[in-house]
Amino acid sequence: MKILVFQHVAVEHPGRFRDFLKADGIQWHPVELDAGEPIPPLDDYDALMVFGGPMDVWQEAENPWLVPEKAAIRQWVAKDRPYLGVCLGHQLLAEALGGQVGLMAKPEVGVTEVTLTEAGRAAPLFTGLGPTFPTLQWHGAAVLALPPGARVLAENAHCPIQAIQVGQRAFGIQYHVELTDDTVPEWGVIPEYRSALEAITGPGGQQALETVTREKMPVFAAAAKQLYANFKGVIG
Repeated sequence: MKILVFQHVAVEHPGRFRDFLKADGIQWHPVELDAGEPIPPLDDYDALMVFGGPMDVWQEAENPWLVPEKAAIRQWVAKDRPYLGVCLGHQLLAEALGGQVGLMAKPEVGVTEVTLTEAGRAAPLFTGLGPTFPTLQWHGAAVLALPPGARVLAENAHCPIQAIQVGQRAFGIQYHVELTDDTVPEWGVIPEYRSALEAITGPGGQQALETVTREKMPVFAAAAKQLYANFKGVIG
């Protein structure tokens, strides 16, 4: 099994999933799109995972590589191949397939709960999870309108589209499940992330978020292991 990974900033990578992939002997090939790395032939891979980044899906002038990335996602999903998008990767899935992504009235940053919808409780990605669970959120944009044929799998009051499914094997989740002990400290130095955090908490929010995330890490780690196993099952 070989997995293609799209990254948009060096510190947003498969995170905890790397340990699971290594234990299973699964090869994964990262492409750092923001650094100009080219997208390889898609047919060489069994699954596509797309992670987060500080840019927004509509910023194609500033990040021209978004154009071929969206085209690759459309091509991939059109063939009903396994896809998992996290945060920006979730938004790219929606936007590339005809949905709408836009700025939220207020960013969602911190540890918040999400609840599975009826469709989510039946979805293979969420087997063994829920119905409500804590998540790490760090985003100022959100999916505002679904692409044709998509289903909402998870929601909360702040962001009604927390997870989606398109077709049988393409999934996007707005929240972060891949985090490790280093995630929040590393992301806190990214200006766009830090400003979104402090817009809610004011100065000192970074330390508070690191503390609460550390306290929840056993729960996050267990959820990551389950979701990884579920996605591996989707790949087949």
